[in-house]
Amino acid sequence: MNDSDPYNSTVRAFFVNPDHAGDLQGDYAEMLQAEASESDLGARVVLFAGIVDGNIAEMRFRAWGCPHLIAAAELLCENREKGPVSGLSTMDTGMLMQQLSVPVEKSGRMFLLEDALKLLWAQYSAAKQT
Repeated sequence: MNDSDPYNSTVRAFFVNPDHAGDLQGDYAEMLQAEASESDLGARVVLFAGIVDGNIAEMRFRAWGCPHLIAAAELLCENREKGPVSGLSTMDTGMLMQQLSVPVEKSGRMFLLEDALKLLWAQYSAAKQT
């Protein structure tokens, strides 16, 4: 990243090739979906998770917004997929922003992603209590 390029190589790689963009490909007994948006930012993210035996078998996203948001959603899905469902309960927003060199003025977009992830966890937790 240089002064005239607002995106580092990680953002560019995930933005150009978002492997986790789109809908879930599998048919799961437990399928979660959560959305967060901010109309003032013109940003929106939808997260999907297919759960099998307490693990995230598949995680996908749809995102409307800047390359930082799309790259962050891709990175989040990549890091959570194939892990325990408890991975839906928390996100280190600061670490994500640092890894993607997200400017502070775009932090609201990262919090949208965090909000959607928390909603997935809340759905999963609520389903387990019934």
